[in-house]
Amino acid sequence: MRRLLLFSCALLAGLGSLAGNDDPAIIAKAAKIHASVITIDSHTDTPLRMMQPGFDLNVWHDPHKEYSKVDFPRMKEGGLDGVFFGVFVSQGPRNPESFEKVKQRALVLFDTIKAAVGRYPDIAGFAVSDADVTRLTKQGKRSVFIGIENGYAIGRDLSLISTFYLKGTRYITLCHTKNNDICDSSTDSTEHNGLSPFGYEVVREMNEVGIMVDVSHISDKALYDVLSTCKAPVIASHSCARALCNNPRNLPDVLLAAIAKNGGVIQMCILSDYVKTPEPNPARDSARAAVRKKFHDFDGLTDEEMKAARTAWNAVNAKYPQKLANVSDVADHIDHIVKVAGINHVGIGTDFDGGGGVQGCYDAAEMGNITLELVKRGYSKSEIRKIWGGNLMRVLSRTDKIAQRYKISCGCR
Repeated sequence: MRRLLLFSCALLAGLGSLAGNDDPAIIAKAAKIHASVITIDSHTDTPLRMMQPGFDLNVWHDPHKEYSKVDFPRMKEGGLDGVFFGVFVSQGPRNPESFEKVKQRALVLFDTIKAAVGRYPDIAGFAVSDADVTRLTKQGKRSVFIGIENGYAIGRDLSLISTFYLKGTRYITLCHTKNNDICDSSTDSTEHNGLSPFGYEVVREMNEVGIMVDVSHISDKALYDVLSTCKAPVIASHSCARALCNNPRNLPDVLLAAIAKNGGVIQMCILSDYVKTPEPNPARDSARAAVRKKFHDFDGLTDEEMKAARTAWNAVNAKYPQKLANVSDVADHIDHIVKVAGINHVGIGTDFDGGGGVQGCYDAAEMGNITLELVKRGYSKSEIRKIWGGNLMRVLSRTDKIAQRYKISCGCR
């Protein structure tokens, strides 16, 4: 109880400095709710930061100077209890040699996450279940989950799904910005017309092992195909509503409703371009396109090339600052998803360190402002608990139960 009161006071001070002329009673109510519910962010690309020499998860970083969005001090400051760290692999060639390289890349990222988190056993611990989050939160620790972004990491080797499960993976995003051997991407041309035959095998294997199927990034047709074969609820770990922002990465109402019918959850993404259609900025667009072209759309880069690409990208953003969407715009998407899919099928996946961040919730230190906006809109504590992780943990638990039906024992519990 003392921890809750101390945190509520600290969060109250933070919200008060950011909330302008909002009613102090509303600010206090939001701070109390945020401190009492378990909060989980379903998607960050922070492991890419961990790969950089000298990056320390337990050091506070300035997001405006270092561009980092997540570390343990800011998670504590923003009341973020749990986070999914993404093992992200960019799409490259699809041949045996490249599959071996991308597998090794994924394994290095797993080791990097384990080492970075393992340095602070009194601050954080690894989680693979709802029970783990509850236990770690009671101990005053942050919970760290692992997801894989881009099924390219498994190449064409189904056995790697079990391998990655044993390393703590609890979701796999089937593809990224380009098609792979599993399915078509939402931002690439049609190749498989949805899931490939191998993709159907991947979904079935993920169900049997107990890994959540993540449908963010995949094409609409691929998502329909997933829903037609998936035995467990699916997640969209970081996706928004297309009705509010017409971006192919976002989901149309018909698919929001279909995911709800499947029992799944749409984790609202706070990457500004997916939240609100950007205002025209030809100079910025041209400069960013040049960086993408120079670095092959960030696909298949070495660590040194990625470092150079990141530096060039940050320089463009600094020279041509974007007018960001804000927390109210984020809440508009949550409202819309609740209207179409229902309160049991919405959550939050920021995409921090992968482009995520809006005005008022630019990094992990400002997560409480989303809760404040939800309270202002009339959401109850029970509803906010669902949005901030309850719905996602329900899907994770259901996925595990369905895997047990297959009598698959991977020996990791």
